[in-house]
Amino acid sequence: MVRCFVALGSNLGDRLQHMKDAVTAIGKEPSCAVSAVSALYETAPVGGPEDQGPFLNAAMEIETTLKPGELLRTLHRIEAEHGRERVIPWGPRTMDLDLLLYGDIVSDEAELTLPHPRMHQRRFVMAPLCDLAVDLKHPRTGYTMKQHLDMLPEEAGELSRVASDWTEPREERA
Repeated sequence: MVRCFVALGSNLGDRLQHMKDAVTAIGKEPSCAVSAVSALYETAPVGGPEDQGPFLNAAMEIETTLKPGELLRTLHRIEAEHGRERVIPWGPRTMDLDLLLYGDIVSDEAELTLPHPRMHQRRFVMAPLCDLAVDLKHPRTGYTMKQHLDMLPEEAGELSRVASDWTEPREERA
C-alpha cells in the first residue's frame, strides 16, 4: 500500500454533499482505503470565470495498491460519475479530485506530474493538507507542508475553516 494525498473541491450544486460523496466513493474503491480527512474550508475561486461561486475544499489521506496513473484515472472516473464536466479550465465543478502526492514519487510524465505542480502555491490546498501531514516533506523542495503554507501570503477572506467533522453523520436531537 502506498500513502497518497488527494485534494477535494466543489463549487456547484450541493457542495457539501458532493464532498461527502467523493470521500465515500474513494473509500468504496477496492484498491483504496481512506486513512484521514481534513477539516472543510470555504475558499474564493482561483482562476477561471469571475462569476463562479466559492469552493468547499478539503484533503484526504488514502492508502492504495493502484499505480499513480491508475489512481488518477480512478479519480477522474469518480468525478465524471458525479457530474464533473471538463469544459472551462478552472471553471465551476461539482467535484474536483486532484492527486497531490503519491508516496515520495517525483514524476514529470505527460499524463501525470507528481507532486501536483501547483499544490505548494495554493493556500486552499496547503491548509487542508497541513491538517493531515504538517511535517511531511515535499518530495521536490524538501520543505515541510507547514513551511510551504507559512510561505504563502495570506489574503483577507480567501480561506475560512467551516467544519472539522463534516464527514461524520449527525444525530437528530429531540
